[in-house]
Amino acid sequence: MRFQLLGPLSLHDGPESVVLQPAKPTVLLTALLLHANSVVSADYLQRAIWGEEQPATAKAALQTCVLRLRRLFTKHGVTETPIEAVPGGYRITAGPHTLDLIGFRERVRRAAGLTHDPQAELAALRDALALWQGPLLANVRSDLLHRDEVPRLAEERLRAVERLGDLHLRLGRCGEALGDLWEVTRAHPGHERFHEQLVEALYRTGRQAEALAEYRRVKEYLLQELGVDPGAALQRLELAILRGDTLGGTGHPGRAATEEPPLPATPAASAPEGPELVTALTPVPDFAGRAAEAAALTTHLTAEAAHRPGGPLTVVLSGAPGVGKSALARHVATQLADRFPGGRLLVRMTGPDGLPYDPVTVAGQLTRALKARPPGRRTLLVLDDAAGADQVRPLLAACSGGAVVVTSRRGLAGLVATHGGRVVRLGPFRPAESHALLTAVLGAERVDAEPDEARRIAESCGHHPLALRIMTARLLTRPGLGLADSARWLAADPAGRLALTDAPGLSVPEVLGEALGRLEPRLADAFLRVAALGPAAGADDAAPALGLCEADAEQLLDRLADAGFLEEGPPGPYRTLPLLRAWARRRAPDLPAVHPPSRPRAHRPELPRPAEKV
Repeated sequence: MRFQLLGPLSLHDGPESVVLQPAKPTVLLTALLLHANSVVSADYLQRAIWGEEQPATAKAALQTCVLRLRRLFTKHGVTETPIEAVPGGYRITAGPHTLDLIGFRERVRRAAGLTHDPQAELAALRDALALWQGPLLANVRSDLLHRDEVPRLAEERLRAVERLGDLHLRLGRCGEALGDLWEVTRAHPGHERFHEQLVEALYRTGRQAEALAEYRRVKEYLLQELGVDPGAALQRLELAILRGDTLGGTGHPGRAATEEPPLPATPAASAPEGPELVTALTPVPDFAGRAAEAAALTTHLTAEAAHRPGGPLTVVLSGAPGVGKSALARHVATQLADRFPGGRLLVRMTGPDGLPYDPVTVAGQLTRALKARPPGRRTLLVLDDAAGADQVRPLLAACSGGAVVVTSRRGLAGLVATHGGRVVRLGPFRPAESHALLTAVLGAERVDAEPDEARRIAESCGHHPLALRIMTARLLTRPGLGLADSARWLAADPAGRLALTDAPGLSVPEVLGEALGRLEPRLADAFLRVAALGPAAGADDAAPALGLCEADAEQLLDRLADAGFLEEGPPGPYRTLPLLRAWARRRAPDLPAVHPPSRPRAHRPELPRPAEKV
């Protein structure tokens, strides 16, 4: 159970939520949560509830409110956030997993420690801002809290949004920033920094006229509403646009050179600077398994590449998150140097924040990279972690010959339908492949000494390549650790313990959480409910749990299968991979395991009732 304070005050238990009614206990709870883990004086709480003119019975009424809150906590099973009576007042205990405000501040602090890595800092800030869910304290009736606390919280958010805009500009992701900047400039018309960011983003995406129009709009607003001219930074930015100057990715456009040394400049008329998305392929260390899939991929890429007319030969390599798509593509590509003398290139399609790169930006970098290659020689491209068919199509047009391997969690059936190609779908390792990976990394002596325990480790990992990579790395750095002890430790909580603290990309909770976050909320909730049904379920099994008719349930399941969260599908049942199922149970432990019905239901099940209002 957790509290949402960054929006209407509410209680959340997995996918279920309860919005608290406007009442005095709601005000009391808000005042305590705003100062969680600190003593809040009784006088402050009384003023928050009743204002400056308090009733004579305010002290006794406050105690009654506390009792009502404790009963409310008992009713909803709140045990991790107790209310304590202490000398002089009350205190509520909360942490980042029980109060979103603490979670937001922790994530912002973590982002501040990542200034050396702008991509990671941007991802951490997005993660923090995702916790804000609507108007602050809309259901809390307290003049004191709205006067003193809400502006302070809003300012914390604005600072994070401002920094996010700076990072987008620094990384050259100006087009991606525009949507957010249009919204915040209209919501906060007097905040000049947001206008600076918007004007710069428009200019650096080649929209000079719109950039100047936005400058004039904010200038008119400041003169009419506040009687002041735009600040020096905005004025310098206007002058730079009128001159056609280049703007660097400093994140502080318009500042004088003496204020902050600029990063390398980016011409406004060319593609903005950003991360290097096209790089040479590197081998995969300790690659093991996938012999059949590697052979099929090699056959597709070599048997047909020589005589395919027109555009490039395309192979889609799809599967669940962490199932080893990128590793297989890189491994096969490095084995085919002689068949693709023009070289083999890795093209990153998605950033570390889970957001897809703009296909125009990727195509620009790819075109420049291909021009540097010897003409007339076939090139092999690996388009890694594509978000959808529309992101891939412009890149196929940029590569007229050779071959392309597209890795994606999605099936990309639309791409295959319009451009042809082959599809290789990856599932978990076979037991022999898991054993081969453990042996390749840990050594035959260590694995053969405890073969049964090695098998148990592989089973706890669900034979999932990501999980096995994490576990072997852990064992490799602890040579004195026995496999038996490791197997018992892992079996207790495989989905939670499969993580390396120094590498967020090698963490089952992080990778699967990021993948689930890419889905729309309705799909994400549906997956957690379907995973609770067991290893396999058809539309007739899932319909009651989803509150849908069978036809709608099948459509939803098919979308989850396309997104890589379910396997197979009609006419057979949909399957959930063991690791994803264990992680889903850990993510939503209170969803009951539902036993599939023995026969299909002929009627539409009753929709779930809305959450109770308190």
